[in-house]
Order: sequence, then structure tokens, then C-alpha cells
Amino acid sequence: MKRKITLVGAGPGDPELLTVKGLRAIENADAILYDALVNPDMLKHASPNAKLVCVGKRAGKHSFKQDEIQLLLVRYAYEYGHVVRLKGGDPFVFGRGYEELEYARAFDIDVEVIPGISSAIAVPASQNIPVTCRNVSESFWVLTATTKSGKLSEDISLAARSTATLVILMGMRKLPDITRIFKNLKKSKMPVMVIQNGTLPDEKVVVGTMDDIESKVAEAKMGTPALIVVGYTVTLHPAFIEKVKSAIA
Repeated sequence: MKRKITLVGAGPGDPELLTVKGLRAIENADAILYDALVNPDMLKHASPNAKLVCVGKRAGKHSFKQDEIQLLLVRYAYEYGHVVRLKGGDPFVFGRGYEELEYARAFDIDVEVIPGISSAIAVPASQNIPVTCRNVSESFWVLTATTKSGKLSEDISLAARSTATLVILMGMRKLPDITRIFKNLKKSKMPVMVIQNGTLPDEKVVVGTMDDIESKVAEAKMGTPALIVVGYTVTLHPAFIEKVKSAIA
């Protein structure tokens, strides 16, 4: 029996945004370990004989620790053969994919990586917001708001001083800290957009500035998973344009 682990990026949520290569891996898997952010419709493509295990991790609801997941990957590779590790977005963008690859290779197990469409780019794009745009933004940062220790990432303060578009993942609980950083830099009018469940039918979108985004998020009763986009490309969103028109009228 050949042992193999395939790390598959499931994309931002919409099952049709799964790559063809990722789909083929799911179809050929003997076992699948999938995250909470993976759309369950993707699992319909798995063999009826495949073992399916949710090892999903959400904020405050960690069902499996990372070392437990890695151990399961190796164990199932020995028990079943081909194991697919199905991860939301791209496995190498805050997905700890390389840790799993490195662990499996220590047991001489072949590992293949199938990249996924990252929510950091796809979710803003689904709202017609580019992360870069001529004469608007020349670069973009992709950041996590929360470090391993649970503190706010210091990189956000660095990024806030730039003119780049900021795409902040895992940042909803740190939104007050994020807005405070921009206000302290006298950027209280910086455009910001929050997207919950991006690319899915139940997505929510709120557009505002650092001055009012917290109240708008609370009013919309937004939760996680959500993505925060900061920068002048947000002004290209229809809701922001309407807001400006209303202010002028």
C-alpha cells in the first residue's frame, strides 16, 4: 500500500472555487481530514468508502490541536493509504500547511501540495475590490491580526503606516485595537470593509471608515469567519460610492 498525503486548498468557501486538481484528489482519497471552513458540499465528491474526519478549528472552539492533526495524518496514511488534508483557502497562507508537510516527511511519507484560491485575494475580488489598482494602491499586505500568543500582531502597526491595501485575517476580535491604531495615526477616515462568509450565499458585507466600522459591524451582527480589508481600493465598492454620494447630496 502506497502511503501519501495531499494538502489541498479548498478555496474561500464557494465549492465551485475548488480547483480541478483539488477535486481529483478528493475523489481519489482513502481518508480526508477537513477543516471547519471547508464547504461540506466538497465532500460529496469523496468516495463512499473514504473515511471523513472533521478536525476543524475555529476561534475558541478548537476540536483538535495541531500536533493531534499531524499525528492523525501520519496514522491514517499508514492505515488507509492516500490521505487528503483539506484546508480552507490556501494551505500555505496562515494554514500551517508547511508544518504538516514537514511532519509527514519525517516519516518518509510522500506529500503533495495542491494550492488553493486564497480568501485574502478572492473574497475582496468577489466584491469587485482589487487588492492593487493603478493610481490607487501599488501593493498589499496579508496579515493575521492574532499571533500565536493571542496578542495583536505588531505587523499591523507597520502596515498601517504604508499606503498599501491591508487584508487582515482572524481580526474580528481585534477590530477595536485595529481601529485604534489607525486613529492614532490620524487615519480615522481610512476606508475599511468587513466581509463575513465571503463567496457564500449568506455572506455579509459592511463598508465604512475607521471612525464608524465598529458600530456598523455591531449593527449588522457580524461574526466569524470574516475578513477585513483596509485601504483606498475599498472606495471602489458600490456601497462606499453611494455613501459618498449621499454625503454630498
